[in-house]
Amino acid sequence: MADVKLSIIYYSSTGTLHKMAERLTETAQKAGADVRLRQVAELAPPEAIASNAAWSQHFDRTKNEPKATADDVVWADAVLFGSPTRYGNVASQLKQFLDTLGPQWAQGLLADKAYAGFTATQTRHGGQESTLLALYNTVHHFGGILVPPGYTDPLKFVDGNPYGVSHVTGGNNDNPLGDAELAALDHLVQRIIRIAAKLKSE
Repeated sequence: MADVKLSIIYYSSTGTLHKMAERLTETAQKAGADVRLRQVAELAPPEAIASNAAWSQHFDRTKNEPKATADDVVWADAVLFGSPTRYGNVASQLKQFLDTLGPQWAQGLLADKAYAGFTATQTRHGGQESTLLALYNTVHHFGGILVPPGYTDPLKFVDGNPYGVSHVTGGNNDNPLGDAELAALDHLVQRIIRIAAKLKSE
């Protein structure tokens, strides 16, 4: 699997999706994949960011990290998109990035790659599944190949999300990732690398 190129492209306001993306990166590198970890650009005005201490701190910590470009999707054999839930939908920051990929889509450069997603909400029924399903509408238009985790491993009956990986952050957005979420993230990335390798070998 050393020749699989994986892009992990995400948006994170207070850091949960960032931590999930870092875990995915770590596991993918251990599996031998060539990984690009990319954050999408922040769109919120400074006053909105400043109104939330956790948001402001995370923005300052990560503002110099590499930002996602269209090339990061074109380059990859597999792509994992991460977004917090916004009213049961994809965050505008990630959606704006996806909306810029029209030229690459028109050339067929986004098709035939493996895609999946990850998300987080404050509450257990806060729109995790609807966010991932909404994200996957874009993948359908790309002509991408969805590689959701399903229930392909018994651990998925513990974390309980066949559409991707999700985490409940709690009311203060400070619930740490637990063993179930970490195992689900590992499974997600190992599975997409394995499927991408099979696709490349055809």
